[in-house]
Amino acid sequence: MLLLPLLLLLLSISALLLKFVTADGDFTLMSRKHVKRDEIEDKVVWITGASRGIGEILAKQLANLGAKLILSARNEAELERVKAQLTGKHAPDGVQILLLDLASGEDSLRQAMEKAESFFGGSGVDIMIHNAASERPITSALDATEESLKATFDVNVFGTISLTRLLAPFMLRRGRGHFVVISSAAGKAPAPGKAVYSASKFALNGYFHTLRSELFQKGIKVTVVCPGPIKTSNGSGATASTKRSSSEKRVSSERCAELTIIAASHGLKEAWISYQPVLAVMYLVQYMPTMGYFLMDKIGGNRVEAAARKGNTYSLGLIFGKGKAA
Repeated sequence: MLLLPLLLLLLSISALLLKFVTADGDFTLMSRKHVKRDEIEDKVVWITGASRGIGEILAKQLANLGAKLILSARNEAELERVKAQLTGKHAPDGVQILLLDLASGEDSLRQAMEKAESFFGGSGVDIMIHNAASERPITSALDATEESLKATFDVNVFGTISLTRLLAPFMLRRGRGHFVVISSAAGKAPAPGKAVYSASKFALNGYFHTLRSELFQKGIKVTVVCPGPIKTSNGSGATASTKRSSSEKRVSSERCAELTIIAASHGLKEAWISYQPVLAVMYLVQYMPTMGYFLMDKIGGNRVEAAARKGNTYSLGLIFGKGKAA
């Protein structure tokens, strides 16, 4: 009598484990199958870091969904290149180019924000996608320089937060607005070899989750997206490195952008995007921190050595000291 229920239970557990092993996102994100187009179409979407990597792909996918786009980065020629490739209800002719340097100071950011608010007949920014980021080559925590610390935090933290502080009051007056923050798995779990980058993303996560808790009842939404290793065509983007081991399994930038838009359109508060083993480590650190940090302590030094040898920095073999020279 008990055999059939037990068999069904085992099959259910097996299916769940298979889904977890093959997933490229967290369980909640994977349960949202499609973009809610009505949350994107005709909305004014401002993307920073839009000249390459994930930002460029986000622009292409959002244009196809009918968004009214404002593209920002420091390189005007690259932004014009991206704009020329866009197709959609408001693209390419309706796409606005807005030069932006997040490290340029609050006065410059205010001017950019006011200009963005004036586009599209002054309708204002509906969705702000904070995608721009600064990432340095892998190095140990003690080798991080003051220059790298300042350069990373100026873009990833101070500039991003300042732009948010300037834009949020306009959203509050309209009673609506959505900040989509491209953070990182390095903002959820230790990232050996990327201490400064990880610190900047932890700071970003803390600020934006707190911002949402303060302003949610006033119509402001925040979606924090935490990608793991992402494969970009030009070696740039939120989590990309200049050189990588060919054995590293990375989510494509197209899939990352797709899942980001799904998460935002469904109003998810946080979304994780990665293959294994990174996704499993994030779950461990989140729900079983003692075990998660024990695992990262085993990996840490080996990962820094693997990076120095251009090896696979995401291999489970690092637990046992393997793969350093892979």
